[in-house]
Amino acid sequence: MDVIEKNKKLDTILQKSRLRKISQKNSIPVREKVYEYLKSSVLSGRFNPGKRLTEEHLASEIGVSRTPVREALHKLASEGLIKSLDTRGFIASADSKDEIEEMFDIRASLEGYALRLASEIISEETLKGLDGFIENAEDALKRKKINEIFKWNTRFHDALHDLVAHKPRFHRLITNMRKYVLRYRKDTLHYLDGAKRTIDGHRKIMMALRLKEPDLCERIMREHIQEAKEDAMQSLFPEK
Repeated sequence: MDVIEKNKKLDTILQKSRLRKISQKNSIPVREKVYEYLKSSVLSGRFNPGKRLTEEHLASEIGVSRTPVREALHKLASEGLIKSLDTRGFIASADSKDEIEEMFDIRASLEGYALRLASEIISEETLKGLDGFIENAEDALKRKKINEIFKWNTRFHDALHDLVAHKPRFHRLITNMRKYVLRYRKDTLHYLDGAKRTIDGHRKIMMALRLKEPDLCERIMREHIQEAKEDAMQSLFPEK
């Protein structure tokens, strides 16, 4: 079993664990729990493209009736995360090359603006914390610990996103778009060259933040996401 397959298996275990914990909270409607669980499963890549998603099987897996599963599947289809079949039912879909590029471009715009906002309010304490994430990622790179690199890179972006949490609608847009992109971006970070390029990009972001220049921050972040897009497209659609 390769690294990617191991990660998918771990993601499945973690998702089920989270669902069990959520199920203990009666304040959250069942339909919302089911929707979030299935959405997370789609975005993590647990459902391979072309896999048929049936209400009966998913309801049995989650431990709920078929009604909330049906509602969740229709909602995911309306969001373009899965596709409905003419013969009833749904399948996990693979986005086209143009759709994937579009998602990265949208993420670049959102995160560029987010860093512009963050540059105006970021504290020295937060900057030091971000430096720590980069140093941890660099240490993991030296030890060729790919999963650790991914973890620290994720923490880096999480910390940046927290700086715009006071704008809940915008924060939700960024979080969702990042999830859409990470299902394609995650695999590219399993290559050391791609991981190093990402860490170098984070160093540039730190430079821009310390200069406290909003225009520069937005440009550097956009360039960082575009580099991520290039790595992902090269991995997903290699030239013959």
